[in-house]
Amino acid sequence: MPSSPPVDAHLTGAVSWLERHQIGLYLAAIVAAGLVGLTVPAAHTLEVAIEPVLALLLFATFLGVPFATIRRALRDGRFLVAIGVLNFVVVPVVAFGLSRFVDDEPALLFGVLLVLLTPCIDYVIVFAGLAGGASARLLAAAPVLMLAQILLLPLYLLLMIGPDGVAVVEIGPFARAFVVLIAVPLAAAAAVQAVARRHRAGVAIERTMLALMVPLMTATLFLVVASQAGAVGASFGRLLVLVPIYAGFVVVMVALGVGAGRMFRFDPPATRALVFSGTTRNSLVVLPLALALPASMSLAPVVVVTQTLVELVGMVVLVRVVPRLVPSLRG
Repeated sequence: MPSSPPVDAHLTGAVSWLERHQIGLYLAAIVAAGLVGLTVPAAHTLEVAIEPVLALLLFATFLGVPFATIRRALRDGRFLVAIGVLNFVVVPVVAFGLSRFVDDEPALLFGVLLVLLTPCIDYVIVFAGLAGGASARLLAAAPVLMLAQILLLPLYLLLMIGPDGVAVVEIGPFARAFVVLIAVPLAAAAAVQAVARRHRAGVAIERTMLALMVPLMTATLFLVVASQAGAVGASFGRLLVLVPIYAGFVVVMVALGVGAGRMFRFDPPATRALVFSGTTRNSLVVLPLALALPASMSLAPVVVVTQTLVELVGMVVLVRVVPRLVPSLRG
């Protein structure tokens, strides 16, 4: 591997500051975005910027995924089985049960299932790490989780909504969103990692994008909330029922995640990682899919954004709570 280029001390200090204060920055971005979205009439036009910024965020996220060690991650059989069972066997049962509270409203039902059935692959790594979880194991499992949810989401939607409910979805926008947001950033990240093993240019790109992770996440949250805040406000009464559903999901999945960790006899860091994986959803990735739905499902993106807001508050709480629920061996 080529020798690493010198790193500017000021840049390193700035990145460290951003990482230390990232949760506060995310919450500040959401509050500011809410104010902009509710007071600026043209705020909804920010929606067009979500896709390119999100693609960059996912590119940076995938750069942190050690593709060269995926084979080793696949050999981490117990953890992959546990995370797979939790996310693709247990979560669908919980999601189906909670979605019954809105099964009379197709847009709400579709949005709830769309977001609850997809495990997070980006900021879950950050929050798990802040709680002392095995973030490296989550990072290595990210490609497997992404591929599994791509394959299983259509099947689960078909089973839970039925052919008539799924028939309203146009496959073209979904396919485009997958290519733009998943396939292209994933392939680009793998290519950069391959270049970085031989050339300094690849290393520089890696470092630059990883340094931009917190700003990109902050920008993404701002754009998502600002562009959708007006719609949230306009439909607040209908969306209110979603808050206990999403909060209930967090509470139930924390308990089930802790139980799964004990069942598999994981150490505290692995158990904490399992808890965060089962609790945190892929809302930022599925939002463009919700935005691609036909007019009859126009409320679905707002349903997804509502989950993001509830979840982020939950994550801030869980960073403090999970280490107490799963104390370290020395604790």
